[in-house]
Amino acid sequence: MSEVVWGLGTSHVPSIGAAIDRGLDADPRWEPLFEGYRPARQWLAERTPDVAILVYNDHANGVDLDIVPTFAIGAAERYQVADEGFGRRPVPDIEGDPDLSFHLLQSLVDDGFDMTVFSELDVDHGFTVPLSVWTPEPGESWPCRVIPILVNVIRYPQPTAARCYALGKALGRAIASYDGAKTVGVLGTGGMSHQLAGARAGFVNPAFDRMFLDAIENDPEKLAALSREDYIREAGSEGIELIMWLIMRGALNERIRKVHSAYHVPASNTAAGLALFDNRPADRADQTS
Repeated sequence: MSEVVWGLGTSHVPSIGAAIDRGLDADPRWEPLFEGYRPARQWLAERTPDVAILVYNDHANGVDLDIVPTFAIGAAERYQVADEGFGRRPVPDIEGDPDLSFHLLQSLVDDGFDMTVFSELDVDHGFTVPLSVWTPEPGESWPCRVIPILVNVIRYPQPTAARCYALGKALGRAIASYDGAKTVGVLGTGGMSHQLAGARAGFVNPAFDRMFLDAIENDPEKLAALSREDYIREAGSEGIELIMWLIMRGALNERIRKVHSAYHVPASNTAAGLALFDNRPADRADQTS
């Protein structure tokens, strides 16, 4: 039996990755953002799981927009870093866990989720930036094996927040039923509020973002009840990415302990947030942040 030990929600803004790659963490424009990450990084560095599951969306770099699956899972041994038009990021490729991937796939399909399967997949900034938020200096390899779960937040109709939350719960059941006796971290990525084009280009809604950061911990059902239109109206056309945090939250226990959260505006033209949760039972959870 395997166990989800922590959950991490984080933005995947591409410029965050560029700032990390260029060593700009002490730059006055970036230092407040990275200072907010520091406590989470320190806590995570001491609690490396056997495998992580990273929920993200591709940005037409690994998956052609002609075919966009609603939900998909990677089942490869290795995932290469995509060239997004300006060269690959100088970070390691990602080692997968095909055995656990197949178990999750079968369990999710049996639970009513028809998953698309990728046996080969290049991963873009939606995947690598959250890994860098977690581990800014990975060296030759990331801290553990990582399994990608892809979500369509690009083309209408996106899955509902409620469906994402239900997928997270099914994912939690699938992890618990795996006999590999692994510890698992789950990352939900994207957001926070932002809009990249149209009449509201540059839109950010800190009030909604702060409500979301509180509710993802204490009242995820409130967030699951919001419609696509609610997310787009309150968080911008790209802010609907926040539904991917609900997959992470659904995989956790009902009661969790917040380790750290951070919020910064702007990272590029995006509100950037982070929320880290300890999912272990109270008798094993840390008593201090």
